[in-house]
Amino acid sequence: MSFRTQHTPARAGRPVRGPGRFSWVDLVVAAAVLVLLYTALRVGRGTTVSFTPDETLSISTDPSQLPYDAARSLLRMFVALAASVVFTFLYAYAAARSRRLERVLIPALDILQSVPVLGFLTIAVTGFIALFPGSLFGLECAAVFAIFTSQAWNMTFGFYHSLVSLPGELDELSRSFRFTRWMRFWKVELPAGAIGLVWNGMMSFGGGWFFLVASEMISVGNQEYALPGVGSYAGAAIADGDLGKVGWAILTMAVMVIGVNFLFWRPLTAWAERFKNEQSERGEVQRSLVLDFLRRSNWPRVLGRWLRPVGLACSRAGRVFGVDDRPLVVDRARRRTGDVVFAVLAGGLILWGLVDLGRYLDSRTGLGVFGEPLLLGLATLARVLVLTVLATLVWVPVGVLIGFSPKLTRIAQPVVQVLASFPANFLFPLAVWFFLRTGLSIDVGGILLMALGAQWYILFNTIAGAMSIPTDLREAMDDLGVRGWQRWKRLIIPGIFPSYVTGGITASGGAWNASIVSEVVTFGATTLTATGLGAYIAQATSDGDFPRLLAGVAVMSLYVVTLNRLVWRRLYRLAETRYSL
Repeated sequence: MSFRTQHTPARAGRPVRGPGRFSWVDLVVAAAVLVLLYTALRVGRGTTVSFTPDETLSISTDPSQLPYDAARSLLRMFVALAASVVFTFLYAYAAARSRRLERVLIPALDILQSVPVLGFLTIAVTGFIALFPGSLFGLECAAVFAIFTSQAWNMTFGFYHSLVSLPGELDELSRSFRFTRWMRFWKVELPAGAIGLVWNGMMSFGGGWFFLVASEMISVGNQEYALPGVGSYAGAAIADGDLGKVGWAILTMAVMVIGVNFLFWRPLTAWAERFKNEQSERGEVQRSLVLDFLRRSNWPRVLGRWLRPVGLACSRAGRVFGVDDRPLVVDRARRRTGDVVFAVLAGGLILWGLVDLGRYLDSRTGLGVFGEPLLLGLATLARVLVLTVLATLVWVPVGVLIGFSPKLTRIAQPVVQVLASFPANFLFPLAVWFFLRTGLSIDVGGILLMALGAQWYILFNTIAGAMSIPTDLREAMDDLGVRGWQRWKRLIIPGIFPSYVTGGITASGGAWNASIVSEVVTFGATTLTATGLGAYIAQATSDGDFPRLLAGVAVMSLYVVTLNRLVWRRLYRLAETRYSL
């Protein structure tokens, strides 16, 4: 079910081809797919070699190894992206469709996005190594898991919001036609959130790059493990203080980001335009050379015919999930009883976990261990608030400008993607030089480094929100002569507000996460440390001090959840009730 109500014409001078004989275009597409599969299999063989926990893995900084390292990093990134998409569908749908689960899953998501990668990576590595003894696959799973945790939360928040803010006429349409819940998801809910999901996926992919060094160079106690990849290559070059090899890593990263954008994200954003909900045809639409090339091929139609029986079988099997005939009136007494039972069970489990954690910390260090991170958290909180305000003032107008102009989107998308995808670690040599040369304190400069990993969530979500505003509403504003602040007040702010809130909440959580690598900056023998909770957790991780690490992570989660409850969750409710198209 496409949301575009009018026929989308083919490109001028190039009519839509019907099924025909295979041409050179089909041969090129088939060859490209075979090469891609061969490369994935060839690179994937390196993930299952033998390995023992006491074995030291060394990383070569020979530039000739960078193509292989780049392929290994890309494989991890796309495996993590696939896992993030599946998690997004399941988690967001459960939270949006169950009022009781929502009360647990959404606060849990707040906590999950606030728990820093370095905080649980040590535990994850130990578990995966035990799960796959004698194989490097355990470390690979730990690296993919770390990247997954930097991608999944933003996508889940965005898709959850698209589900709870589904336009009323689409909800009524689904119930009137008695769609099965399976059909409702694939024909109504997923198309409604497609644009936001694609742009959030693009941003989350950039978030994965940001933590690439942390995921490929893992410390467990006094043992350090390094996997082949661009992140570990850069980490090794930074540790050696070799600016030349850091430059090679930056160049490789730029080529990877631009290539992935051109071959994957650009076609995907152009394809997602078909799900835009509008009544009039746009004068200019997103274009992609790769997508246009694929549309000239017969393979999509052939695969569609081959997979149609599978789709029909899944549709029939989806009937077990029931029909979308939710009652408009519910039994209040029955709901109240269920709420009480659910609250008692969930509250009991949470209380048991908190008591057990308190006993563990009390036996090791005493509960006074929370005092220092609580105070340090105030410094990091101040940086997060300053960053969020500045990013809003700077990037919301830029995002609206980009989202309203398909031509500008084509130019800005790869540039923004490159900027958003660069790990802060890659820029540490420049940051150390700049801070020392200008005398700028890391306590202030840390905000700039945190911005490298957090501000882009606001920009990308604003772009997605602006692109989702129907063209006919913009044309109506033009016809009425609404300009300036009135246009922002009547159209732009209501149109982008739901997406902005999603970007704001993930930017806030991302800033807390980024503080781990932004409050401690190292290049060669020079280390600059800021006062803050991120530096506290990074030091506890380096020392292998689990009580201090748990206390730091718990305090960071407390700050994030409190901020989300007091600010972002209220804005979410406002977006649901007043600003959904």
